Amino acid sequence: MKSVLVCAAQAPFVSGGAEIHVRELASNLRRRGFRVDVVSLPFHGYPPLEVPRQALAWRLVELRQVTGDAVDLVIPTKFPSYLVRHHRKVAWVFHQYREAYELLGTELSSIGDGDEDRALVETIRSMDKAALGECRALFANSKNVAGRLGRFCGLAATPLYPPPQQLGSYRCDSYSDFLLCAGRLDRAKRPELALRALARSRSGARLKLTGEGPLRGDLERLAQELGLAARVEFLGMVPEAELVALYAACRAALYVPFDEDYGYVTVEAFLSGKPVITASDSGGPLEFVEHGANGYVAAPEPEALADAIDTLFELPEARLRELGEEGRRRVASITWDAVVDRLTELIR
Repeated sequence: MKSVLVCAAQAPFVSGGAEIHVRELASNLRRRGFRVDVVSLPFHGYPPLEVPRQALAWRLVELRQVTGDAVDLVIPTKFPSYLVRHHRKVAWVFHQYREAYELLGTELSSIGDGDEDRALVETIRSMDKAALGECRALFANSKNVAGRLGRFCGLAATPLYPPPQQLGSYRCDSYSDFLLCAGRLDRAKRPELALRALARSRSGARLKLTGEGPLRGDLERLAQELGLAARVEFLGMVPEAELVALYAACRAALYVPFDEDYGYVTVEAFLSGKPVITASDSGGPLEFVEHGANGYVAAPEPEALADAIDTLFELPEARLRELGEEGRRRVASITWDAVVDRLTELIR
């Protein structure tokens, strides 16, 4: 039996798409007959000047053997786990330290433009180029992430899409009068943009938000200020079965993050036969959402998104089903067997 270690960086008390990736990957490797475990080190990334020191902890980890048994393959995932040393390292990059890359110079990055900051960016990028350049194969969880690797690091990565956690359970029950906005409530996901768009919509649409995050209190206050208290529900973290039911009942998903790496929401909505409204700068969702074919793509402005919401709420159910079915076809090839086959080619 071949042994595989999945390497994961864990931000304390945070659970999101990357953590789902890791759990599901380990589970499906075991299903395919591999001996599997997850190696995780804590990483928080703040303050930014501490990032190289924390990242280098992975460089001290050598996983050629564990408890006397040979490790045939390591699969590092997000930064900085791919600094790990192994002679058979196949990285599946969920994302790099984004504040030193595409978020640099935006309000979403805490790295400034002083001499220390520039040196920090150069250090992080040099570590990435060296560590990822050691890989026997390099995959990314989306074309968007692969594009960043090529643009910033000069490395070619193959896109390899991860299936969502409840693959096989998604369904379409109805097209109700609410939009579903799923995901962590933080600035990169832009839930406030969803609220401002809803406030400008003439449709009377309701919005249900799932997930927790640092913005929840601010968003609840914003909903009150915008006069949306009766139309918006903050559901917090919901069980997976309840999330599947919400997808099954919603009219569409409203998903407007900034330059998202991949975005499970789009795939989950399409598997549920529901259209997706997203923004033209949302990154990963744009690999699946085609304007007018399976959803709507609008400028990242409340007015433009409100127009998309109004258009969608004017559609008859038959047209909604057409959009949803086209979305389902778009993601039908995303399977765990395809992922495992690519990641384990070296040892099969």
